Amino acid sequence: MPLIAMRDVNFSFGGPPLLEAMNLLIEPGERVSLLGRNGCGKSTLLRILHGDLPIDSGEITRQPKLRTAMLDQSVPQNTTGKVFDVVARGLGPAGKVLAQYHHIAHDTPDAEDRLNELHHELERTDAWKKLSVIETVISQVAIDPEAEFSELSAGLKRRVLLAKTLAAEPNLLILDEPTNHLDIKAIAWVEDFLTRSPIALLFVTHDRAFLKNLSTRIIEIDRGRLSSYNCGYDEYLKRKQQLLSAEQLQWKNFDKKLSEEERWIRRGIQGRRTRNEGRVRALMKMRESASQRRSLGGRVKIEINAAQRTGRLVADAKNLTFAYDDDPPIIRNLTTTVMRGDRIGIIGPNGSGKTTLLRLLLGELKGESGDLRLGTNVQCAYFDQLHGRLDPDKTLVDNIGDGSTTVTVNGRDKQVMAYLQDFMFTPYKSRALVQTLSGGERNRLQIAKVFTQPSNVLVLDEPTNDLDIETLELLEEMLTEYPGTVLIVSHDRAFLNNIITSTLVLEGEGKVKEYAGGYDDWLRQRKVEDAVTKQAATPKPKRVKEKSVKLTYKQKQELEALPGKIETLELQIAALHEKMADPSFYKQDSETIAATNIELAELDTELKQAYNLWEQLAALE
Repeated sequence: MPLIAMRDVNFSFGGPPLLEAMNLLIEPGERVSLLGRNGCGKSTLLRILHGDLPIDSGEITRQPKLRTAMLDQSVPQNTTGKVFDVVARGLGPAGKVLAQYHHIAHDTPDAEDRLNELHHELERTDAWKKLSVIETVISQVAIDPEAEFSELSAGLKRRVLLAKTLAAEPNLLILDEPTNHLDIKAIAWVEDFLTRSPIALLFVTHDRAFLKNLSTRIIEIDRGRLSSYNCGYDEYLKRKQQLLSAEQLQWKNFDKKLSEEERWIRRGIQGRRTRNEGRVRALMKMRESASQRRSLGGRVKIEINAAQRTGRLVADAKNLTFAYDDDPPIIRNLTTTVMRGDRIGIIGPNGSGKTTLLRLLLGELKGESGDLRLGTNVQCAYFDQLHGRLDPDKTLVDNIGDGSTTVTVNGRDKQVMAYLQDFMFTPYKSRALVQTLSGGERNRLQIAKVFTQPSNVLVLDEPTNDLDIETLELLEEMLTEYPGTVLIVSHDRAFLNNIITSTLVLEGEGKVKEYAGGYDDWLRQRKVEDAVTKQAATPKPKRVKEKSVKLTYKQKQELEALPGKIETLELQIAALHEKMADPSFYKQDSETIAATNIELAELDTELKQAYNLWEQLAALE
């Protein structure tokens, strides 16, 4: 029996239908991903299934005693108290009693009378057994139950709220953008936790790596209708394209037939014969079908306002160190070079200093020690994840135009209203205040504003939050073709893999290390480094008594061949560096670029191993 079933469900907010004739079944243990464009009604559907919104018509059937829990995409601003208190609130009134009992037992265990009183109340309401549930889920998310919720990072707050939903022991867990504002480590933790959980999931996410790794089925809202694809994300993309191609062909044939019938009716009906009357009725039905057709929505049209290119060098940092006041250094001894055409990703935990690193490389912050040399003609356009460049009390038009009715993009003047329509904002929406926009719409508006600025260096600080997948893929395409330099802070693993050519990773205690390639390339290189470090740290067995060790014939041959091998590897690495320094290199397809980065990483590893072997054999001579 399904956990929940929808039959011919319709819903609107008083205007045109947002959701039409929706049918859906969710079985126990399924992990269902809900896709659709921004504004299509995904969050609305989640709230309907959770029971927060009444439907206009149709039927929703729930399994007897079904328990659902929902994790919203934003952290409530007014949530206070200790971690235990917040998690206990997932149980309703019983949770308050449990929280009182927990704190008295923890802080004042000698208050026996009050503890006994609360103990009897918990037994009477059958909430006593829930105490172990709360303690279990808090241990699962690995957070101190006595920590103050308001003092936690965004990632830890999301963990606590997840624990709150799990405390209700739901049969169906509903998640709205669960990876928003989490760092990569936290996303990986949530992904692993949910993969091992037997609870049925229904979730919305823009993180394609999260979607691919977690979902067992995909459903999609498209033009108010719900479709189901019993497959993974890659297969869904193929099936979706096949359906759209078939639909376009069907519409083309329909429109051709309708045009022929319209020409026939204009020529006049010859007599009132039955077959002519039937043909007229058929034409009326065709007109009605055409008027009710909901066409595919428009596509965001991203155009980046490119400035005159920089010199070959964009920024050169040597031993840069930076700290705030008397705190320990956030960045310590940073040495890196940014060349024209580089697309560099910056990875690190929340609060590790990624934005600080960006500002340091751009010269906005001055290091305590070290040197920074900026290239010539550097013009930056900066995307701020907090939308600080948007005025919430002004309209979209005023934010983009700054008092002008036109914007200039790549030497061409364009009406602000038309420019906003390229980013999927209707004229009505363009006259609204920014504070009325959703998170995804604000991100889209911020991108539109940033791309009006002439630039040859794009700095994007978490640009992917709340964007739908189609807009994300188009943004990737434009950034790949952008002739300038791109610096990106992001926790979106697929986005990083598809865009960047090298990675700066904040590894803690101010250490910043550079790796070739994207996120997956970094993981591979880090595994090799960890293995080498582990091998080096393994204690060698002590010899019982010292005696001279001579090289074998094979080891002598290896030692003689190593200088030539090392020279060859160094020449190959130098050739690849020269190849990648050419801006035209990044105009190739992403697969070729990624393959070159992987080849470079493998050569670097092979060179390190050759040097280690040389040292070991030379010591035995």
